[in-house]
Amino acid sequence: MAIYAIGDIQGCFDPLRRLLDLLRFDPSADVLWLVGDLVNRGPQSAEVLRLLRDLDACVVAVLGNHDLTLLAVAAGQIKPKRKDTFQSVLKAPDCDELLDWLRNRPLLHHDAQLGFTLVHAGLPSQWNLEQAQYHAAEVEATLRGPEHVEFLARMFGSEPRYWREDLVGYDRLRFTINALTRMRFCTAEGSLSFSEKGPPGTQRSGLLPWFEVPNRRNADLNLVFGHWAALGYYRAPGIYALDSGCVWGNRLTAIALDQPGVPAWSVSALNLSSSPT
Repeated sequence: MAIYAIGDIQGCFDPLRRLLDLLRFDPSADVLWLVGDLVNRGPQSAEVLRLLRDLDACVVAVLGNHDLTLLAVAAGQIKPKRKDTFQSVLKAPDCDELLDWLRNRPLLHHDAQLGFTLVHAGLPSQWNLEQAQYHAAEVEATLRGPEHVEFLARMFGSEPRYWREDLVGYDRLRFTINALTRMRFCTAEGSLSFSEKGPPGTQRSGLLPWFEVPNRRNADLNLVFGHWAALGYYRAPGIYALDSGCVWGNRLTAIALDQPGVPAWSVSALNLSSSPT
């Protein structure tokens, strides 16, 4: 048995299949951890979701911001952007099944025995593991509950940027969404910034990569995440960043979580049938 973590797929079905072939992935024995952003900007989002749904028993996938955007568009709560490539899902004969599978994915997954935590973008500096699990579960329950359509209409927006214990309602849920699926840079006090998407070193003064914020309460965890294509494949103590920009013409990357000393595998983003630009 092997446990592989794979970076942002974003509808890049052909590179995903080539990477699984390279790994010699065996669905009867192996497990996939996926960092989210399974869909959008790439050409084959429906094929990606269909494959993962069929592999469901051996797939652990968390929701990313693009996955949440698809759910909101499908529910009629927001309009798609010019660059979005959701149509293969929205027009699929099994659209409802694919969306239902996606909506029931978690925001965070922790395996104490393996010693890894999976999330799309990161964890805010104010939360330890128990707090992160609690607040992720609040959003997951809302997404799966009877009020999920109204929530999908209210979940986006860049406020609040800083965690406070007195946050309630949609503000509380929105902070969790922002931190777990959109975060890249923060202030030293842990306030989220969404205006900058470049690699570390390009941000304006006063901002830090979220994993370098002082006194981060989750610094004891091994965090596997994606979302930050400009950061690329990056490893530091406790930090495993896997978005190597496949949808932008770069590579799709995997690591073996149960074999930490083994180098990463990756495949190039060849033969994408549509442009993500």
